[in-house]
Amino acid sequence: MVDIHPSAWVAPSAVVTGDVTVGPRSRVLHGAVLNGDHGAITLGVDVLVMENAVLRGRAAWPLTIGDAVLVGPHAHLNGSTVGDEVFIATGVSVFAGATVGTGCELRINSVLHVNSTLPPGTVVPISWIAAGDPAQLFSPDRHEELWAVQGLLDFPGTMYGASRDTSMREIMRKQCEAYRPATR
Repeated sequence: MVDIHPSAWVAPSAVVTGDVTVGPRSRVLHGAVLNGDHGAITLGVDVLVMENAVLRGRAAWPLTIGDAVLVGPHAHLNGSTVGDEVFIATGVSVFAGATVGTGCELRINSVLHVNSTLPPGTVVPISWIAAGDPAQLFSPDRHEELWAVQGLLDFPGTMYGASRDTSMREIMRKQCEAYRPATR
């Protein structure tokens, strides 16, 4: 059930479907997708979701966004919790089970990995990756150090309900089934 507060606005070209709540004075701009078909999405007060952002709730992890949050163009938020007064720049990815603390800033193309917690007030630099609980920050050239933390976070289990050794054929078969349109 979509619930849009009377003082909120959703662009006519945005897609809002499933269990989605848009709070007071919030704005969802053109081309944004808020997919609550498989889990709830809740936007607080004065949230701005910019063009072509993709927000997705998950059955095990609803997507909850606090008050006074900017979600930049082409950002991707998936089954996570975002505190108040957070800046999420263009192209940022926040994965399932992640928590963004109050007052954080995720700069252009940065990533907060699955099951990771970004403490309040943390700044993730442009194109850096935050992983762990509490999250450690990694520049893109520190893959081996990142993998030592990231490997423990169980990305395939969290995102796809699969072990790391599951074939892509099997993962995609299950994903395509999960995203099958509901029959009428």
